[in-house]
Amino acid sequence: MGATTGAVWGRAEQQDFRGRVRGTLLGAALGDALGAPVDGLGIDGIREAHGAEGVVDLAPAYGRRGAVTHLTQLTLFTVDGLIRAQVRRDTGAWHPPTDLHRAYLRWAATQRDWGPDERRKDDGWLAREEWLYARRDPAQALLLGLGDETMGTLEAPKNPGEPGPEAAARSAPFGLLVGWEPQLVVQLAVECAAQTHGHPTACLTAGAYAVIVHGLARGESLDGAVQHTLALLAARPGHQPVSSALQHALGAVRQGIPTPGRVEELAGDGTAEGLLAVAVYCALVGEDVRHGLRLAVNQGGPSGAAGALTGGLLGALHGETALPPAWLAELEGRPTILELADDFAMEMTQGPALHGPAGASPGWLARYPRGAQ
Repeated sequence: MGATTGAVWGRAEQQDFRGRVRGTLLGAALGDALGAPVDGLGIDGIREAHGAEGVVDLAPAYGRRGAVTHLTQLTLFTVDGLIRAQVRRDTGAWHPPTDLHRAYLRWAATQRDWGPDERRKDDGWLAREEWLYARRDPAQALLLGLGDETMGTLEAPKNPGEPGPEAAARSAPFGLLVGWEPQLVVQLAVECAAQTHGHPTACLTAGAYAVIVHGLARGESLDGAVQHTLALLAARPGHQPVSSALQHALGAVRQGIPTPGRVEELAGDGTAEGLLAVAVYCALVGEDVRHGLRLAVNQGGPSGAAGALTGGLLGALHGETALPPAWLAELEGRPTILELADDFAMEMTQGPALHGPAGASPGWLARYPRGAQ
């Protein structure tokens, strides 16, 4: 996971990277929050509740404006797992899917427990954030996939018939491993998707989304990142549904003014590859972040997942300063998201200064313990 391997991070590069990490995580959370109040309503229901233009601003969900769902919760635990994997590498224990699985089990505990359990010394700081213990309608596949200690693998995936978008929607952080080769980013995202969404297309969609984010985080254009992703996918068995969805999204860009009908057509049955197509399309045609997110959520499918996927792309592409400030001001959990984003950026750019053969920062190891669980 050595994002520092072979790279020299100057200050400007570190600041750009941190802005893209913040943008990715905050953007995904904003899209999730914008879509949450209208998730699955259908376009007529959305217009009935929010007017002819649909939802154009944050609206109440779960008792407040700016509330996020389980998609954001899981994305944060993806980041936590990636940092923990890097920290544990010093011990010689190097198997990132296992570290991610442990992180997802910590999320699963938040859905069962009333609040943080101080007796679990290896939980680290994220699992002690009380607001994350709110249960936000997690998909059944997530609860089943993480309902015991057995880790799903590509050889023995959990929920092998589950084609939903939830695994893809938590996979943006894999793309922020900018020191990794793209094919390794795809592989890690695919392996971790199999822990809850074992359908081959759902797994490969998670990999495709992660590697598009990877291209953006490295400074590519969105069109360029998608083209590189298509080339990578072509070598993988069973890639056709995901490749077709991406090509469909690129083709739709040339079809004139974007409409909810076009977004809905791309979404199809609300499966992972359809929502990836929605995210790519809305990020390409959106006039700005606000417009792109509104396009993504005003359709009859899983609006929260569509918004989260789109927001992750836009945030990685443009960085945090492009995000709507009035929305950020109301976003649930923003301090936590920022803290985690900055920790991730620091670990990836300055990890050797935090832990290594010469010694480790006790404060860092308290935040991200090396313990097994």
